[in-house]
Amino acid sequence: MRFYLSFFLILAMAIASSAAAAFADSPSSTVVTANVSGGGLAESGPGSVAATPLTLNGINQTTTFTLPITVNDFTGTGAGWHLTITSTQFSNTAAPTLLKLAPNASHITGVTAVCNGGTCTNPTNTIAYPVLVPVTASTPSTVPFFQAQANTGMGGFTVTPTISVITQSNIYAGDYTSTFTVSLVSGP
Repeated sequence: MRFYLSFFLILAMAIASSAAAAFADSPSSTVVTANVSGGGLAESGPGSVAATPLTLNGINQTTTFTLPITVNDFTGTGAGWHLTITSTQFSNTAAPTLLKLAPNASHITGVTAVCNGGTCTNPTNTIAYPVLVPVTASTPSTVPFFQAQANTGMGGFTVTPTISVITQSNIYAGDYTSTFTVSLVSGP
């Protein structure tokens, strides 16, 4: 009888513990969705820059300047982008007649790209230098000079081309000016 009573007691405890386990709180999982919207693609540059001054000495010379451009790719698409450039012909409006430098005077000799903080995906640029900066009336009138291949160039950057300008030895002294126009285009 004791055996049966002990067996019954053990069986009752086993059933009670399994019933308690069945009523225990079981873990649940929840799917959380966070929507992230893409921002814009934009560029901006300085209003004016100055090239290194030259002194005429009887030979052709080269002056240089840099043109820092802010590029922001906050689209979140990974489509890539590229920059194009054109310019007007360098001219000296103070000279007796309108004097100009040669139409092929300006060349981009190299470009750097630096992340402006935050997290960036460094742009992969495959353009070879030097790149002739065309004058507006030439064909083509714009040329690409820096690119971010697909899945690169996301974030904010300062892209700085170094531009050299060849001056002839027989030009008039004075200030020569040109307008450089840079455009940002989506896609590599």
